[in-house]
Formats: sequence, structure tokens, C-alpha cells
Amino acid sequence: MKRTLQDAFDAVSPRLNPRRAGWPAILIHTAVFLLWVMLFARAFFLHGWLAWSVGVAYIVYDTLLLMFVAARSIKLVRPPVVLSRTDIAAGLPSLGVIVASHNEAAVLTITLRGLFAQIEGPAKIVIADDGSTDGTALLLNQSYGLTTPEEGQLSAMSTTHPHLYWLRLPHGGKARALNVAIDLLDTDIVMTVDADTRLADDAVLAMRSAFLAEPMLVAATGILVPICNKTLSGRVMQAFQTYEYIRNFIARFAWMNAHSLLLVSGAFASFRRDALCRVGGFDPHCLTEDYELIHRLHRYSVDNDLGWQVRVLGNAQALTDAPGTLGSFMRQRRRWFAGFLQTQYWNQDMVGNRRYRTLGTLMLPVKSFDTVQPIYGLTAFVLLLMFLVERHGSIVVPIFSIISLKILIDFAYHLWTVHLYQRWTGGRAHTPMGMAILIALIEPFSFQLLRHFSATWGWVYFLSGGRAWGRQHRTGLTSAHGEE
Repeated sequence: MKRTLQDAFDAVSPRLNPRRAGWPAILIHTAVFLLWVMLFARAFFLHGWLAWSVGVAYIVYDTLLLMFVAARSIKLVRPPVVLSRTDIAAGLPSLGVIVASHNEAAVLTITLRGLFAQIEGPAKIVIADDGSTDGTALLLNQSYGLTTPEEGQLSAMSTTHPHLYWLRLPHGGKARALNVAIDLLDTDIVMTVDADTRLADDAVLAMRSAFLAEPMLVAATGILVPICNKTLSGRVMQAFQTYEYIRNFIARFAWMNAHSLLLVSGAFASFRRDALCRVGGFDPHCLTEDYELIHRLHRYSVDNDLGWQVRVLGNAQALTDAPGTLGSFMRQRRRWFAGFLQTQYWNQDMVGNRRYRTLGTLMLPVKSFDTVQPIYGLTAFVLLLMFLVERHGSIVVPIFSIISLKILIDFAYHLWTVHLYQRWTGGRAHTPMGMAILIALIEPFSFQLLRHFSATWGWVYFLSGGRAWGRQHRTGLTSAHGEE
């Protein structure tokens, strides 16, 4: 009897098959919590700058991470090797694209336009329509020559656009829609693309080439560039998120070099289909199904001694619609952080576990600290305000000296990552240095606090069992490409 995707998931999911956390995991998680409690308590018993020890701990931790990323990403100083199409065209693995879509008619045309323009493009494009109630059906009928299929069935191929299919499903969430589409695809590689994401014309070629070059590669993500609407708030949010994404992708490269990359953006990612089927696809119960999946791939690889690899590719790029208002941004980050906490909890047995090598002994302990990092950051800020209001000059002056030093370190690191990013992406990413300098100076007192607050809200969402993604109203992609 053929083993289904659900059968595979039931067998290997750490959520369904929890493993007992070892003493290193218990020690690490307990120490992280007790450290925060101790440092917070010291603010009410100590005098001088050590009263702000929670802030000092936060700064030291963040600086050590910056030093690690800087050391591990130094390879990006060398220009990337660019292969000609003749070098890689032969033997490319087949690739099918799944576009997960729920009420995305406004942007779906732009996303498909990018997929149709691909060099050495996909063998199949499947619109996984997750119970849309907007104009998606009419759009697919009239603009793309697709006949309406039965629920759960794949349509006939489009009469106007070769390789395009429509999978119509009852609304059950993105992960369920992706899993049904994975079962119906027969390509070597499966690429997931959000319906509000437009790929660069050579993105599919870059992905296929990477999987051809490395047989043990099972998951890869490209570079995502956030784009917001043209309003004032949209422009501000885009500026902050652009440089946040730059730093994050440089960090992903660093962790990749440490064989510990855990985050692959489902908005633009590719997976070896055989590996996906072995681990059971995406988990519909996780708020960040892409993040959880990578943990499961790493776990399965180590458990079965397979040597699977996960990569981030600088030559595979895409634009993605990003939150342009405070409300939509906070809801997105609330969900992201709650999903991160879910995944950390389900995989706690891997924390400190030497069996998982660097992933277990370095990356996951860092993630354990990250569970309370936003609380550290907000606590440090609140204590600083309290010291200012109470006019504790003997405390505030040394604290601001420490903060000033940290800002200088962050400023140098920020500019360095922008430089590395431009080299890594072949200079195609537009990253004005003047704006980078401005963002580096004001971010610690604005955007960083917003991230911490949203993540703390994610803690509340996680503990209360929140499941809804929340509605997102984004118009960045249509503002930038609607005129084409």
C-alpha cells in the first residue's frame, strides 16, 4: 500500500511523537528564564550602572551574535561565481511551483506574470486555491483559460498558458493546501511561492541549478525584498523592513555555513519532493509551517544519517508584499513569534543535544535565548525610562555610554552587511547607503522596540493557543507592478 503524506507526517512529527528533553535542554531553558528574573530583580537592589544589568546582558548577547555572523559571512567578500546558461542547462531537475492563494485575486496576476517570464521555467504551476471567496475563480476562468475543477481535484491545463493548473480546495489553511498540491505534483523539485510574491526572471533557473549541483540539498530559499504601499507609513515600513531583511539574510548565510540554517521563507522556497514526502509535508497546526518543516528535515536527516543540506541562495531573488501599517506588521510578527515558540517547544529535545552537532549545541541554544530576547529588550527600555524619570544620573550616564558604544557597533555592522549583501546579490539589490545610515541611527529607538513589543504579543498568542493568521491588507506589489 502506498504511504501517504499524512502517514509519513504521523510517523515523524515531533508534535505527534514528542521526545523527552534531556538534561542539557532543561538546564538551558531554565537558565535562560532564571537569568532574566535575576537580572530584573537586581534593578531594585543595586545602585550604579549594574542596576541596568538586564540591559547589559541584552547588549552583550546581541553583540556576540553580530560577531558570530560577521565571522561566518566573511566569505561573501569574494564576488559570486556566475555560471553561464550553457554550463547548467543540461540535466536540470524538473520543478513544479505551488502558488498558495486565499483571496489573492488582486495580486495573483502579478505573481503569475513573474512565473511565466522565467528562464528555464517550471514544468508545472499549480494555483492552490484555498477556498477563495473573492474574484479568484472569475480571474482564473476568464484571464487564464482554466475550467473550474471539482473540489480537491486538479483542473485541466490552461488553454492559454501552458503548464498552468488550478487546484480548488475548501478553506483549510495554507499548509493543507500545499500538502494536497505536493501529492499531485510529480516533479523532482517543489517550489512554494506566496500569491503576493514576484520572482526575478532567473529565480527558477537559480533554484534548479542549485539542486543539480548539490544532490544532498533538500531545501533552499532565495533572497526576498520587501515592498510596501506608496503611503507615508508604507514608505517608512518598507525602509525599516528592507534593512532588517538584509541583516536577516546575511545571518542566514552565516548559519548556513555553520550547517545550522533553520529558516527558509515559504514565500519563496524550494524542496526536493522526495524529502518532503519522507517527512510528511507541512504541519497545518503550526503558525509558521515553513520554519517547523526545516526542523523536521534536519531531525529526519540526523536520525537516518542522510547528510541533508539546507541553503540560502543569493542569486535567486524575489519581491514580496510586506506589511505597510503598524497594525498589519504587528499581527504578522505576533504570528511569526508564536509559531517560533510552537516549533521550539515541539523540538526541545534537540536543544543542547550533541547528536545534532552545531544545530543542537549552538543554534538551538541561541534560539532558546531568543524566546525571551524581546522581553529582555523591553525590560531594559522600561528600566531606562524609570531611571530617567527618577533622575538617577549616576545610573543613566554610564548606561547611555554603553548604549552609545552599542550604537556605534551596530552602525558599523549595519553598513558592513549592506556591503556584503550587495556583493552577494550581484549588485542587483537597490540599497542606498544614505538611507542605510539613517535607518541604523534611528532603528534602536523605534523599529527595534516595535519588533520586541510584537514578539511579546506573540508570547501571549502562543500561551492562549491563538491559531488565526489575521487578515492582511497589502497593496505594495500592486503599487509597484500593477501598471505593467
